[in-house]
Amino acid sequence: MQKALGASRGLAGFPAPSGHTTGFVQSSSPAGPCFTVCLQLSTASRCGPQMRGSASYSSLVIWSYLSRLRWAVLLLFSSYSLCNAFQWIQYGSINNVFTRFYGVSAFAIDWLSMSYMLIYIPLLFPVAWLLDKRGLRLIALAGSALNAMGAWVKLGSLKPHLFPVTVLGQVICGLAQVFILGMPSRIASVWFGSQEVSTACSIAVFGNQLGIAVGFLVPPVLIPNVEDVEKLAYHISIMFFMTAGVASALFILVIIVFKEKPPNPPSRAQALIQSRPAAEYSYVQSILRLLRNANFLLLMVTYGLNVGCFYALSTLLNRMVIHHYPGEEVNAGRIGLTIILSGMAGALISGIWLDKTKTYKQTTLVVYIMSLVGMIVYTFTLSLDHLWVVFVTAGLLGFFMTGYLPLGFEFAAELTYPESEGTSSGLLNVSAQIFGIALTISQGQIMDRFGTKAGNLLLCSVLFLGTIMTAFIKADLRRQQANLENEQTVSKPPFNTCCAPAFSSGQHLTSPLSRKRGGFWGSSLLAFSNWM
Repeated sequence: MQKALGASRGLAGFPAPSGHTTGFVQSSSPAGPCFTVCLQLSTASRCGPQMRGSASYSSLVIWSYLSRLRWAVLLLFSSYSLCNAFQWIQYGSINNVFTRFYGVSAFAIDWLSMSYMLIYIPLLFPVAWLLDKRGLRLIALAGSALNAMGAWVKLGSLKPHLFPVTVLGQVICGLAQVFILGMPSRIASVWFGSQEVSTACSIAVFGNQLGIAVGFLVPPVLIPNVEDVEKLAYHISIMFFMTAGVASALFILVIIVFKEKPPNPPSRAQALIQSRPAAEYSYVQSILRLLRNANFLLLMVTYGLNVGCFYALSTLLNRMVIHHYPGEEVNAGRIGLTIILSGMAGALISGIWLDKTKTYKQTTLVVYIMSLVGMIVYTFTLSLDHLWVVFVTAGLLGFFMTGYLPLGFEFAAELTYPESEGTSSGLLNVSAQIFGIALTISQGQIMDRFGTKAGNLLLCSVLFLGTIMTAFIKADLRRQQANLENEQTVSKPPFNTCCAPAFSSGQHLTSPLSRKRGGFWGSSLLAFSNWM
């Protein structure tokens, strides 16, 4: 049950003093009674019968319950994001094998990866609008359903002349990606408290990166480079069947497990957003405000440059490695795996670091600089004829370049609060797709004409430009400022008779009411409100 306090009503039915802030008391939870107090009560006299009419609300305090379901939602999203990312790179990781099987050019196989990027650009805005209007659950259902559908369509392309069918399946999976890429920061903010939000966003991105890692590792193992086309089709069918089965199981789990939002807001920032009347929000105005935000525009370009380099590197990695190390398809996949696994570690460490320090600008700049350093080192060691050196330098590059992805989402959420995280992250991803297509085509053409080193030097120059631009972004941390205003987050229902609340804010465990003059009576009044 939830009691809303209007201008004429105070706590638990007491009249609110005129000219003071009122809020709401909430007492519903799947795990037991809990409530959110959006007011702080100060009394001029001892609480009791004389309290009526004598209270004043001096400041805003939020008690927010963290749902136990949040980790299941995050894990499920990461899982179907993993499956979708696997389908993105499964062709590019064995480019030479699919080129021979379908009898098409390497550039045509590259377009199977670039189709993801191309599809995302025009569909971002309608999907982001749906996310704002209909919420997380509908977007999750659509993304997981399209992901499974695309996987099943690919099973109809197991003959060399059926390349258009595999293109259709990949296009459907690309549609699914539009419903996935903008979700990490939104899930993190809707389901997680302010001390967990960056870590949660990193884990959400972590799933997508793990999918790319599996996409580099599994296809070269399942599909050997054999001459017999029938055997090749058999091995390809195994991969396609496994993918379709996993994608279908995840879709069913999304239907059962994935919820729109927790019963109570997990942070002050989220509570303020949820309390905003729907009539006050305009999607078009939100986009226009974002495009007038100079810091966000700088971040959008720098994010696109960095992630675009990552997309180009991932798509063309097989061609790079095979050029210098012929017959090393399996090791090419392992090098890609190394890039992604080290990047996942970087992303997780970055998320934890941000939750602890909130140094968004400094961390983003350092990671960007190290991405540039890693790219330079990788460029000049790729041709040394020592595969182990390539593994080491690729790991260094991946740790920072891939680790940058969640940093961009979280920095954008800070710079643009209270705008929707789905809109800001969507614009970042559009920038990444545009630069990804441009850099993949440009680097591929340069590699064909001037060699792999020249192509990688293009990426180095792009990362250098991005580093300079990142230095000019100002750390206007709006979301953090909102959360710092007296937020208190409980990991267990407060005022439970069998346990005391646990706070993540580090503030004293006594409630705001009981710290006032009538401490015992203030606590009793709050307990009575909770019981009501």
